[in-house]
Amino acid sequence: MFPAELKNFLDEKYNRFNCVNFIEVDPISIPHQFSRKEDIEIAGFLSATIAWGQRPTIIRNANKLIQLMDGEPFEFLTRTAVEDAERFESFVHRTFNGTDCFYFMGALSSIYREHGGLEKLFSDGFSIDGTAKSAIIHFRETFLSFDPQHRTEKHIANPDKGSSAKRINMFLRWMVRPSNCRVDFGLWSSIPASALMMPLDVHSGSVARKLGLLQRTQNDWQAVEELTANLR
Repeated sequence: MFPAELKNFLDEKYNRFNCVNFIEVDPISIPHQFSRKEDIEIAGFLSATIAWGQRPTIIRNANKLIQLMDGEPFEFLTRTAVEDAERFESFVHRTFNGTDCFYFMGALSSIYREHGGLEKLFSDGFSIDGTAKSAIIHFRETFLSFDPQHRTEKHIANPDKGSSAKRINMFLRWMVRPSNCRVDFGLWSSIPASALMMPLDVHSGSVARKLGLLQRTQNDWQAVEELTANLR
């Protein structure tokens, strides 16, 4: 496929899916339930965290998480310390269970109470060298600093160890990209859209290789960098 043909093909796919009609069948529908910045951030982060598997299941379980927070994520996490582990013990999404859920709630509570919130945490990391990788690593280090069980650590990707960090990159895209088409939110001005990296998984990696956009055979951070560079 010639470059012009490839661009037209990708533009057509972008226009097809980057529209409000797609929201209701995608996990991004969960943060779209809210108007308050902090609620959107928290709902978006939790939805992105469990965004693997079938989309209907992801959406159903993400809605369960919102219900467990009484439908008010920010108020729930900041009005009192998150101490009721029993509230979350029955939650399960694939390998993400009640233990992980309880830790995530406590960590998010501390981040908003003591670290200025999710945007501040990611932007502090971004300011280190102006890359999404440093933003994710800094976020991960802080998020996992509240003594999690070892099993919980795997739910926060580590690009320093090669992870493609697909779900965190997707979350950053939701928060940063302009809301021109009313799909993404454009809430964060502290990280430029030009710094965002491609959310890469098995499916997007396979498509990218078929289109000649990715040569690396592993779906790791190096592949993310290669694919993102070729799409710019």
